[in-house]
Amino acid sequence: MSRDRSSRRFYRSESTHDLLSYMDRGQAASNENRWTFETAWEAANKVGGIYTVIRSKAYVSTEEMGENYCLLGPFKETCARQEVEEQDFPPNSPLTAAVNAMRSQGYKLHTGTWLVDGNPQIILFDIGSAAWQMDSYKQELWSTTSIGIPHLDVEANDAVILGFMVAQFITEFRKAAEKYSDTPPRVVAHFHEWQAGIGLIVLRVRHVDVATVFTTHATLLGRYLCAGNTDFYNNLDKFSVDEEAGKRQIYHRYCMERAAAHMTHTFTTVSDITGFEAEHLLKRKPDFITPNGLNVKKFSALHEFQNLHALAKEKINEFSRGHFYGHFNFDLDKTLYFFIAGRYEFGNKGADIFIEALARLNHYLKASGSEMTVVAFLIFPAKTNNFNVESLRGHAVTKSLRDTIQDVQQQIGKRMYDICLRGHLPDTSALLQKEDTVRLKRCIYALQRDGLPPVTTHNIVEDWSDPVLNSIRRCELFNTVNDKVKVIFHPEFLSSTNPLFGLDYEEFVRGCHLGVFPSYYEPWGYTPAECTVMGIPSVTTNLSGFGCFMQDHIADPMSYGIYVVDRRYISLEGSVQQLAQYMFDFTKLTRRQRIIQRNRTERLSDLLDWRNLGIYYRQARAEALKIVYPDYVDHMHMELGKRFNYPRPISEPPSPTHSRATTPAASVHGSDDEDEVDEEKELAELRITDN
Repeated sequence: MSRDRSSRRFYRSESTHDLLSYMDRGQAASNENRWTFETAWEAANKVGGIYTVIRSKAYVSTEEMGENYCLLGPFKETCARQEVEEQDFPPNSPLTAAVNAMRSQGYKLHTGTWLVDGNPQIILFDIGSAAWQMDSYKQELWSTTSIGIPHLDVEANDAVILGFMVAQFITEFRKAAEKYSDTPPRVVAHFHEWQAGIGLIVLRVRHVDVATVFTTHATLLGRYLCAGNTDFYNNLDKFSVDEEAGKRQIYHRYCMERAAAHMTHTFTTVSDITGFEAEHLLKRKPDFITPNGLNVKKFSALHEFQNLHALAKEKINEFSRGHFYGHFNFDLDKTLYFFIAGRYEFGNKGADIFIEALARLNHYLKASGSEMTVVAFLIFPAKTNNFNVESLRGHAVTKSLRDTIQDVQQQIGKRMYDICLRGHLPDTSALLQKEDTVRLKRCIYALQRDGLPPVTTHNIVEDWSDPVLNSIRRCELFNTVNDKVKVIFHPEFLSSTNPLFGLDYEEFVRGCHLGVFPSYYEPWGYTPAECTVMGIPSVTTNLSGFGCFMQDHIADPMSYGIYVVDRRYISLEGSVQQLAQYMFDFTKLTRRQRIIQRNRTERLSDLLDWRNLGIYYRQARAEALKIVYPDYVDHMHMELGKRFNYPRPISEPPSPTHSRATTPAASVHGSDDEDEVDEEKELAELRITDN
């Protein structure tokens, strides 16, 4: 192997500085008596995307701060029983002293470790044990901040109780930590979203000597405004925020969120687009952008994720055979699987323009005479009665056919073996007997179908008003024999126990070819990020945090399997046309070109690794500490300033394709070229130039 080729390969795999090389499992934090508490409603409580953030970040947080890092959240028994191992903290720890002080006052606290990567320490507060003090909490909040909480808003009531319990605990901990070491304690209290924000407000009102950080993942008012079909981003500076919050009966929640954003020492958002939103709706510009990451686990074999794609795709193929029985007139080797998934927010998640673009794509494929078929999955949890009988029947009859054929194959094999033993060549009529033919004919007859394959796998409650089904009806995507685009609406989250798919979500994503997430309101966007980490190309928008992040860090996102649809500067019709064209161009790629693109997509996973993105949270905490403790010096930050480089994206602009042959020679099996994934020739095969 040449030195040039060797260095190129090392450049690919070692191109990122691993932040863990600077982690000491809390040794520096312990020496400095520095503690970090991270509070979130979704700590060990799976509700939405913030759960993924907290859960995936726990590993690098514990690697950095060790036992000086602790998560705080509400005690939700169903989740806690599955995810938390209850145990006491070490007797000499100030955590133990603070927990005991809280318990002596009548509060119920559950302590232990969260059973996720990193096994972080966690304290869960039983909100019911402090409910009797809710009125006094609300009175204190009103007298100090003039924020009033309506009695009937249960979620806001719970947020108030949790906030006061957390503030009381951190106050008790601050006292205990002073006795723990000769070094004065330095405490950072980090709060996520408005549900946890009351704790920050109380700490500041009571003048507790701790540094505070507040992170908003999506503003409350922004989510409501976007759901109301407003031209959100072009009118951000024109909204009367108090009036808009009042009209939607969330004024008190908005006040809680805005107060937390203004009272914190350091304010962060997860993306530039959310920062822009917060600047106008919360009236404070974020101090730091803290992008969301994932725990990226690399395979020892470079292309192992390609093998996993093939295995998962075969399972989806089996589903397609069952779902489209009787109308199974397309070649699975020339079929592409597209999907959209997430919360059922029809407009915010971009399901409206996805379905519209699929109708255009259907026309493009027919008009061009393409041999490709696209099966598009829409996975949104909705209210259902039960499984669609036609879907279940399809899988039953195809399974029956498969079992019958396997049995016939075994019988034919035995007969062939016996005939050959006698020294004769088998005759066709002697192998396939009448009984076998009858059995096969029965199975084939059972595959006949009068109606069209269903567009949904379940019976939707009030399907006449369902936005996805209405949009499918309007676009006339009915899965006819002539349609090149087939649509399947699966109204529940995937799991391995699903009788139709038998796949969990991660495995399903690996088996698809393209994730399509043309969101209008998406503060970050974990779905395209998960696709990227698994080596699956995806469509995102310049209104999602993920899309903006990729545009900022990658010279040419499209060549790396990240298609960014413009939903900010062009009309809705223009966005639909652009999305349809992206999908049509994708169908024209050859199998080898798709493999090359998946290789390039998977290579971007380093950008999304918490070991690199965790540095932003560290900087936010350090800045808060410097504000509260002016004499604080972050020695590790000085070292990082010299040695840490944000991973330079591997998507450097390639040399012009016109200076080399457009089609490279085929690689020899087993040669070095086979796993050489950073070659300029890949761009040539993808027909992408840098002009």
